[in-house]
Amino acid sequence: MASEGISMPSISSSSEFKSAASPGSEALATSKPKPCCVCKTEKSQRDECMLFSKAADPAGDCKTTIDKYKSCMAGFGFQV
Repeated sequence: MASEGISMPSISSSSEFKSAASPGSEALATSKPKPCCVCKTEKSQRDECMLFSKAADPAGDCKTTIDKYKSCMAGFGFQV
């Protein structure tokens, strides 16, 4: 009696889920580069300033280079 009038929903295979998720994730990956691959010049200037600063507060001494790096990263959509 329990089997009368009951229909079970079909379950999609995992390959169907992968193909449905791939286009969106690929577009996201290609449109936004990795944080390590952008603003390399600004990053090296910031690091050099912080490492070799003789000030008691290197972050304060290097504020302009840090701000330049942050604005560059923000241009690529990263929050630093």
